[in-house]
Amino acid sequence: MQDLNLKQLVMAIRSIAEEKNLPEDIVLDIVQQAVAAAWRRDNGDREQNVRSELNTIKGTAKVFVMYDVVEEVENDANQLTELEAQKIKKGAKVGDVVEEQFEATGFGRVAAQTAKQVVLQKLREAEREVVMSEFSDKVGSVLTGIVQRVEPRVVRLELGKAVGILPQSEQIPGEFYSIGSRIKLFLKDIDRENRGPQLILSRSNEAFIEYLFRQEVPEMETGAVEIKAIAREAGKRTKIAVRSTVPGIDPVGTFVGGHGTRVTAVMNEIGDQEKIDIVTYDDDIKNFIANALSPAEISKIELDESTKRAKIFVNEDQQSIAIGRQGQNVRLASKLTGYELDIESAAPQKKDVPKSRKNIEDDLLSAIEEVAE
Repeated sequence: MQDLNLKQLVMAIRSIAEEKNLPEDIVLDIVQQAVAAAWRRDNGDREQNVRSELNTIKGTAKVFVMYDVVEEVENDANQLTELEAQKIKKGAKVGDVVEEQFEATGFGRVAAQTAKQVVLQKLREAEREVVMSEFSDKVGSVLTGIVQRVEPRVVRLELGKAVGILPQSEQIPGEFYSIGSRIKLFLKDIDRENRGPQLILSRSNEAFIEYLFRQEVPEMETGAVEIKAIAREAGKRTKIAVRSTVPGIDPVGTFVGGHGTRVTAVMNEIGDQEKIDIVTYDDDIKNFIANALSPAEISKIELDESTKRAKIFVNEDQQSIAIGRQGQNVRLASKLTGYELDIESAAPQKKDVPKSRKNIEDDLLSAIEEVAE
């Protein structure tokens, strides 16, 4: 048996709490769970409900085994009859919970190892929870991370005390991540469903673009200009609809910046392979659709507001521009406006076209033949 040195344990609790930046009562609770697990390993049954209490002043440890009082015992590890329960607590009745008390003085080697494993596991969980709580109010903001490890489906990044993950679905396609490099990331969510909480990061979502522009365009903070909608295909192209709330301010020019400095700063962060189109938002949906499809020139728009569809008529030479490479321009414009857009050729306008030489010659030959007859 190994003696339980409570004074040493109390000192360890305080130093661990300080080192891990954890509240002392959380560390104490973890140690109490470990003592209960060790006692159960040495003296009881794994199905028993056991808890422990450490008295850090007196230097004592007590263990309590809890039993449900029942009429008929089905599991003697955690159930007692009324008569058996009354030996522990006078007046115990069916439906009560009674606790049998023991003094914890020492453990066998295996039980001590069990206690150590419980402490380490629970400390890691508690430390992670404390770190995650620090990040809970940062969801929706951009952080700077250092690439720690690159795996086939995920990149792990160091974010100060915590480690976040950048899943493949949140990466910019074609972007290379080198170990040790510093990059900006959008904190999308904290996933608490799987094994412990995870910081989910993103570089491919629309909110990342909005945040980057917010850093470059101070007029957004004053409310003079705003982003109304963003449609993005990360690594390829992004369309942003902007508007001004102050007369006389050009919203597109404000976001582009002098000599394109503002939009260039954003592109430097996401990679210059991704093009950014900035268009003017308009409350008139037809005007907005026409702006969203730029640089194509639109001849006519027919709306069906009930189905959120629109027919876009363009001249033949503008059709490929409106659709874009692999349908990218019309697809992003559709996302931006919320309308399903169908591009169609505009009916050619009638013009006085002179007859070709061949037609004139045919007419002349016909006339000659008629005279000859």
